[in-house]
Amino acid sequence: MEVKKNPQLEIGRNSSLYFAIGLNLMLFLSWQALEFKTYDAQDEIAMDVLDMEVIYEDDIPIVKAATPPPPAAAPVVITQTIEVVEDMVDIEETVFESTETGQDDAISEHIVAVGDVVVEKIEEEAEVAFAVIEDVPVFPGCEGLDKQKTKDCFQKKMQEHVVKNFTYPQAALDMGIQGRVSVIFIIDSKGVTTNIRSRGPDRILETEAERIIGKLPKMEPGKQRGKPVKVAYAVPIFFKYEG
Repeated sequence: MEVKKNPQLEIGRNSSLYFAIGLNLMLFLSWQALEFKTYDAQDEIAMDVLDMEVIYEDDIPIVKAATPPPPAAAPVVITQTIEVVEDMVDIEETVFESTETGQDDAISEHIVAVGDVVVEKIEEEAEVAFAVIEDVPVFPGCEGLDKQKTKDCFQKKMQEHVVKNFTYPQAALDMGIQGRVSVIFIIDSKGVTTNIRSRGPDRILETEAERIIGKLPKMEPGKQRGKPVKVAYAVPIFFKYEG
């Protein structure tokens, strides 16, 4: 027996259309399920009433102080003096002469003789180092000694002076500053200590070293060829602490 098919009843003819419709329907249902929200009915929102009270501020009246007007200025009286001058009065006119010279003006020659020139001699004091000077400055207490003993006594008295007047600056102790300060100074032709200069690790130590040298007493000046001269001297001062 031959099976006959009805072409109008073919099931697979619209299968792709049905598949697309079903797929869209499932996507729509899945989206609705994801977007579905539930709320707890027990949660209640507290609604309060805010009372606003109007605060009235008292208006402070503006009081204008009665300021008396400034005193009137005293009237200025201008007096005019009229001096009667005669019509015929001789008035001397001041004549200003020109100071410019022209080409026709002769210039007087002034020849200066050699004898008219005065040359002033300026004596400059020589500065001699302590190591090479003939007669070193005499420190107080070193009088009456020979040259070598006077030199040794000078250096000894200088060390005693530094030790006697030495003070370690508190600021340098607080900051832990220490080191050697070289001080150079001049003993002038009158025996006075001048031109004190120093070089060290810090300005605090340099200032203290210059203060010590500035307290040197007046001495007998050093001499070169029997004439008082300036003497340059250098002394090192050590600042060192333990601890």
